[in-house]
Amino acid sequence: MTTTPTTTGYLELDGGRLYYEMAGQGETLVLGHAGFVDRRMWDDQWAAFTPHYRVIRFDLRGYGQSDPLEGPVSRRDDLRRLLEHLEVERAVLIGCSMSGEAVLDYTLEHPDKVTALVLVSTVPTGFEMQGPPPPNLMEMIGALQQGDLDQASELQLRIWVDGSFRQPEQVDPSVRQRAAAMNRIGVGNGTWAKADSQPLDPPEPPALPRLGEVDVPTLIIAGALDHPEILRAADVMAAEIPDARKIILPDSAHVPNMEQPAAFNQAVLQFLASIQS
Repeated sequence: MTTTPTTTGYLELDGGRLYYEMAGQGETLVLGHAGFVDRRMWDDQWAAFTPHYRVIRFDLRGYGQSDPLEGPVSRRDDLRRLLEHLEVERAVLIGCSMSGEAVLDYTLEHPDKVTALVLVSTVPTGFEMQGPPPPNLMEMIGALQQGDLDQASELQLRIWVDGSFRQPEQVDPSVRQRAAAMNRIGVGNGTWAKADSQPLDPPEPPALPRLGEVDVPTLIIAGALDHPEILRAADVMAAEIPDARKIILPDSAHVPNMEQPAAFNQAVLQFLASIQS
């Protein structure tokens, strides 16, 4: 099996560099990671997509190989600057969780730059979570405030990888190990407290009342074992975004692409093939 050559680099931004990777040829796909891991959450998709597309993935600043941050940033503006740097005119945007929120906002601001959207475990800006917070969330915040990084990292895995309905031993240990290695970097950098608990320049109006303006083919994916409010957000987006498609992947929580990579890859590739035919 041949390996697709990968180009790597850094985008210099005020307050820190952003690391990116690019491989493959053809239409451009951009992969944005969730806010507790890094670009490596897409390893299984990287292998499946680069033979067919030009694929870009990157570490949000404060995560992975990108520089740590000292204050809030606009994730959608970082995306804009990365695509300009790489001279990408139009792209399919695939975002998970926090990056799903960012690519949706970016699409509403730059509709001519996006050919399709895949929103994974995404809550649109302006969506108000109802009911109690996820189990372990307040304990996780307390661990961060006390500087107990090991405990904070483990609790983040329980919230996002295990989900609300499983114990750690019920989850594929290799998935947890991969997520833990990524998560420890962001936790060690203090990224959530410094940058993502209070994002810079949130969109006004937010995405929620503008979902009907999304004018590109959209696929919504969520894990059946994720927090119920994530699933409710998927329902809202599927109802409000014109002609959106929705897939719920079983036996997975907030990172279904890591837990169910074959089913995830098939869903995305079939979606892309259907809009290109």
